Amino acid sequence: MRRSEIARYRRQVTLLGQDRQQKLLDARVAVIGAGGLGSPALLYLAGAGVGRVLIIDADEVDLSNLHRQIIHTTAGVGRPKTDSAREAMLELNPSISVTVVRERLSWENAGELLTGHDMVLDGSDNFETRHIASRAAASLGIPHIWASILGFDAQLSVFWAGHGPIYEDLFPAPPPPGSVPSCSQSGVLGPVVGVVGSAMAVEAVKLITGIGTPLLGTLGYYCSLEGTWEYIPVRADPRTVPRVLAHVGASSSSTELLDVPRVPSPPPGTALIDVREATEFNAYSIPGAVNVPLSAIRAGEIPTEVETGSEVVFYCASGVRSAQAVAILHAAGFSSMSSLDGGIEGWLDATGA
Repeated sequence: MRRSEIARYRRQVTLLGQDRQQKLLDARVAVIGAGGLGSPALLYLAGAGVGRVLIIDADEVDLSNLHRQIIHTTAGVGRPKTDSAREAMLELNPSISVTVVRERLSWENAGELLTGHDMVLDGSDNFETRHIASRAAASLGIPHIWASILGFDAQLSVFWAGHGPIYEDLFPAPPPPGSVPSCSQSGVLGPVVGVVGSAMAVEAVKLITGIGTPLLGTLGYYCSLEGTWEYIPVRADPRTVPRVLAHVGASSSSTELLDVPRVPSPPPGTALIDVREATEFNAYSIPGAVNVPLSAIRAGEIPTEVETGSEVVFYCASGVRSAQAVAILHAAGFSSMSSLDGGIEGWLDATGA
């Protein structure tokens, strides 16, 4: 190690030794997502001296995410997250190399993007990307460090084909679109993301240096309201990896939006139906809207406005559940309905509310 490296990492070298620190300097780590989980993970990877980091993210910095995406700043709103994150990492540690890919991980590009990396940290916010990351990691034989946040709780584990379970041993297939609420729908507490994103970086350091016991075959469940971690064993099914590696993706995404009429904004005088759950509706809604949750529509409830033949615009958080509601009611023989493209989140962004 050079004198400058010892000067920077001396507190860590005291704990790990020079040989392990050199392993960090030589490591190549790919990180999917520069958002809530990626923010602390990326900063701590940079601080620890992980020599080469790849960031994969297609989104831009958004004001509503800054309470948890601490690698970004208010001045960076509208910039690509990859660029903002890279800049923050290099300001912290200019001696590392950070490359970026401003696109989403896909069935087609995952293998190429992740090849040559020692592991992948998965901070994505949707099930399909997690399955894509899992298949690519299993194919390449590298660890897949995964975490997920919702509300006050979080989950964390390390998957590694040939060494323990993979993601599909826990979640065999993506759930139906809209069946599991996202952070934008249910909310998320910023410090919870910080705790678990930092824990992802710890798992990476453990795997790179060989210290400690990684969370292989173990699901860590964090409850912030109780301040507790619980650990649940996860077993590998020998049939899972062959099944996952045989999957070649599909031309249509499992999260593809339904083909229903859409509008960019609610036309004046149109009836508005909010299909989010009551807790979401009570938090904030579009003025004049009535609440008929998608769960009620699935159970057979027909909104009065639909029965009377009025022009109706359905909306939810992002447009997925409202599209499902329109499709269900179309199949039941009703018409004159559309889905608000982008949902209430898009409406709020467009109005500056």
